[in-house]
Amino acid sequence: MKVTIERAALLRALGHVHRVVERRTTIPILANVLIDARDGALTLKATDLDLEVTEKTVAEAGQAGATTLPAHTLYDIVRKLPEGAQVSLDESGDGQLTLRSGRSRFNLSTLPESDFPDVTSGEFSHKFSLPPADLKRLIEKTQFAISNEETRYYLNGIYIHAMEVDGQLMLRAVATDGHRLARLELPAPEGCAGMPGVILPRKAVQEVQKLIEDAQGDVLVELSTNKMRFTFGDALLTTKLIDGTFPDYARVIPANNDKRLTVERDVFAKAVDRVSTISSERGRAVKLALTSGKLVLSVTNPDQGSAVEEIEADYDGEPLDVGFNARYLLDITQQLDSDTALFKLADPGSPTLIQDRDGASALYVLMPMRV
Repeated sequence: MKVTIERAALLRALGHVHRVVERRTTIPILANVLIDARDGALTLKATDLDLEVTEKTVAEAGQAGATTLPAHTLYDIVRKLPEGAQVSLDESGDGQLTLRSGRSRFNLSTLPESDFPDVTSGEFSHKFSLPPADLKRLIEKTQFAISNEETRYYLNGIYIHAMEVDGQLMLRAVATDGHRLARLELPAPEGCAGMPGVILPRKAVQEVQKLIEDAQGDVLVELSTNKMRFTFGDALLTTKLIDGTFPDYARVIPANNDKRLTVERDVFAKAVDRVSTISSERGRAVKLALTSGKLVLSVTNPDQGSAVEEIEADYDGEPLDVGFNARYLLDITQQLDSDTALFKLADPGSPTLIQDRDGASALYVLMPMRV
């Protein structure tokens, strides 16, 4: 194999694929990136057996061929080369590849391309296209609520499914960790009808998020019951899905919360942040005391003292005291798009609904804490 490529093109492609490779792996071939040069293009591929990213970039292939190289080492070398440099890769077939650029020369150990696993085989039953902005919104508005508990593995991702709402088919993304829930819906693109509900794993969510940033046109999404593929122009991400049943989340979304609290989002978030400075790492509870026209936030920590702040609020229900995890409150308010936050409450022990406004496409549910 012999190929010449611009540093910028190689660095961009490596930047997308090398992140999939785990720093520590017991299987040597999984530490490598597959490089395939042919027909005026260089294709790079990396996998961790659950997730695979492939990217194609323009190159001058003097001699077609394929091999595998240590992914992180190659990325670091190319990253440190000067801007505008040309990089030549030359493999003679003796288990070594020579990388040359300007006056720099590196000899790197290779592993045969035939050892590289293929996780992309299989058919996809459904496919549809999404604008990058819509895909980004589906992921960004929900991913903070993904659970980190490995024992509840079916919550370690975003549940993506199609659902009919008031006669219109919607594409929904839902994530929950049992303490909070995030749900976003968009009008379903053509091709979603009848698709299976799938759970996209956390690592795939993070990689899709990074690939969206460089996406030019619509993203093609293909899926089956156990695999999902995203095509971002020249980059392709294929992932296995979480094999489990996502809980019936509709049961925890309150429908009859009759107490409405409206606050200015930024004022509220800054006040929560200030009073929670004094909370203990373990507790992190902030108490919200609601009375007509005002909201008093307070935190009490036996070791540190207490903090109180009063802000204006639109509330005309019965006085109510309710506690929430300060970190969770801040996470949710960061996701809201408007200048206001609407809280729909019932009592101190029931879940609270949080939205920008009535009928907003994003909806958040937060479980209270005892204070």
